[in-house]
Amino acid sequence: MRKNTRNTKGSKGKGKGLSILKFKRRKCYCCVNKVETINYKEVDLLKRYVTDRGKIIPRRTTGACAKHQRRIVSAIKKARSIALLPFVA
Repeated sequence: MRKNTRNTKGSKGKGKGLSILKFKRRKCYCCVNKVETINYKEVDLLKRYVTDRGKIIPRRTTGACAKHQRRIVSAIKKARSIALLPFVA
């Protein structure tokens, strides 16, 4: 007969050291470099925010602020509709 190897003290899966993990927040590229307008024609800027499969990278990954992320997403969608960026790769 096997003994129960699970922790029965009610820790709910929290491991040691999870509260110690700290990470450095990424700065918004547009705010740091003072990008005034985000245009759908600037494909080089928009490619930074799209994966190789064509998905838009979320804000928590890129470090973009909310204002610029909204503008980036709308510019990516416009660029996709006129075939400057692919929908899928």
